[in-house]
Amino acid sequence: MVSLFFFYSFLCLVLLISLCFSSSFDHHICSSSEASALLKFKQSFEITDYLNCWVEEDQHIDYPKTKSWNESRDCCSWDGVTCDLLNGHVIGLDLSCSQLFGTFHPNSSLFQLHHLHTLNLSGNAFNHSSIPHNIGRLTNLRHLNLSWSDFSGKIPTEISYLSNLVSLDLSVPSYVNGLQLDQRAFETLLQNFTNLELLSLSEVNISSPIPVNISSSLRYLDLQYTNLRGVLIDSFFLLPNLETLILRGNDLLKGVFPKIHRSNTLLMELDILSTGISGELPDSIGNFSSLNTLILNACQFSGRIPDSIGNLTQIRVLFLSHNHFTGNIPSTISKMKQLLSLDLSDNSFIGPFPSSIPSFTHLQYLYLTSNSLSGPLPINGSMLQKLTELDLSYNSLNGTIPSWVFSLPLLFQSDLYNNRFSGLPDELKINLPLVHLDLSHNQLSGSFPQSLANLTNLYSLDLSSNNITGDIAGINITFPSLGFLQLSSCELKDFPHFLRNVTTLRYLDISNNKICGQIPNWFSGMKWNSLQSLILSHNSLTGHLPQFHYYKLNDTSHVPQQLESEEEGESYFFSGFTWESVVIGYSCGLVVGTVMWSLMFKYGKPKWFVDFFDGLMPHKRRRPKKRAQRRRT
Repeated sequence: MVSLFFFYSFLCLVLLISLCFSSSFDHHICSSSEASALLKFKQSFEITDYLNCWVEEDQHIDYPKTKSWNESRDCCSWDGVTCDLLNGHVIGLDLSCSQLFGTFHPNSSLFQLHHLHTLNLSGNAFNHSSIPHNIGRLTNLRHLNLSWSDFSGKIPTEISYLSNLVSLDLSVPSYVNGLQLDQRAFETLLQNFTNLELLSLSEVNISSPIPVNISSSLRYLDLQYTNLRGVLIDSFFLLPNLETLILRGNDLLKGVFPKIHRSNTLLMELDILSTGISGELPDSIGNFSSLNTLILNACQFSGRIPDSIGNLTQIRVLFLSHNHFTGNIPSTISKMKQLLSLDLSDNSFIGPFPSSIPSFTHLQYLYLTSNSLSGPLPINGSMLQKLTELDLSYNSLNGTIPSWVFSLPLLFQSDLYNNRFSGLPDELKINLPLVHLDLSHNQLSGSFPQSLANLTNLYSLDLSSNNITGDIAGINITFPSLGFLQLSSCELKDFPHFLRNVTTLRYLDISNNKICGQIPNWFSGMKWNSLQSLILSHNSLTGHLPQFHYYKLNDTSHVPQQLESEEEGESYFFSGFTWESVVIGYSCGLVVGTVMWSLMFKYGKPKWFVDFFDGLMPHKRRRPKKRAQRRRT
């Protein structure tokens, strides 16, 4: 009986304690002074819906968190506010992407929140304010994020008082007159902040060398476009916990790629694009076995790529373009089964197209343009089911283009121009998402490839500078979305009949052929609401042109040429209609038009192509898309 009494007494005590704790947890005691400080901070800014924060999927993540703040509610329940569960002090303030607009006052009431551990003000617009010196009063801060909030000027030296920081993000967008950090404060951040794991100073003007001694706690370091200078030393890559290192855009940063003789490095992302790093890649590159992203574009690398690069079996992004690499593409890349993006363009690689590439089942982007690759493409590439962009231009590839190039289910861009391809597959049975196809400057011969009729989603088609011949007037092809068509310098003998089915053309070039006779009545009678450039020169055409209406006029200096058969005083163009670029007959505008369009479509990407045309139409103005954050806290 005594034991039972003690048991029930103990049970009641446990329940009583539980209720007490539950009550204290449910009712935060918000300090009136801290609540007042927060309300004053709110009142110092406007809310504007002009600001937009984005994630990669083009989704908004912004909303005005301070709009719900009022005295009728405990401040610990306000959006973005976190309190200590025991004493009610405000220890966290997350107002990222809260549409705040206005000047950040040097004596802001925010600095009265001495207990803050976390402060995130990213993605707002503080109207080019300076970061206040009073930031140094928040000595309990562990996490500070002021990125993309329109701060400018010199970062105060008081930032060095925040020695407990675990993460610091002061990155700014490139279109803002950004922040400057002096060498002493920079060295303090990298050397003396022994708890610092994440440091992002992207686009901050530092203009100093990287310190020799760096805190070993760093895991994520982003110093892109910071005007770093000096020589990059090997020990920088040997930080024991470093996982991400981004140094891109520092062209004054010199040195060679380090020789790492251990394989236990944790580095997973290395980006030194557009730096002054030069020399050859060492065999020890294979020791970075944890790498999933390696970006070495636009440096000064030369020589052969070592076979040891095949040891990077976890690699997902490999960019080596715009260097001076020579020799064959190593066959060991066949081990990189996780590749999503491969860019080896603008080098001096020779030899055949790598036979292992068609086995990369995860590959989405493949760029091998501007090398000296030769020989045919592999016959079977059906395993490239996820490929969306393919650029093999400016090589010496030859033979018949295999059918897999046109049958991949997700491929929307294919650039094969400036090669020596001589034929196309006989049949294409699958309707593809392909919107951009450039086969120009090859050796394609024979009649117009009727197999292209299955590419019904085409927006841009360029077959110029080939040996395509024959009468294509009767071919039944439907390209309902076609906006760009170039068939110049082929051997066409009749006006393309399939244009009857295309009403969305913006650019049409069938110049330098052998088309003769009257411009068809059906072409003259069509209502073209989108055509912006028409090039029929170096043919033997006569007749009348259709009426044109343009939504935008970029250049009024070009007056359209009239056909030779046009009687004096007669006009084929009607008032209210404007021209952007039309070149008819033997006009000298052919040279200018051809060069401009060639540059645009040869060296641009499909995104540029689409963006260019989209830019012709009015759009609602909005703040530039914010890049997705890659943060590890």
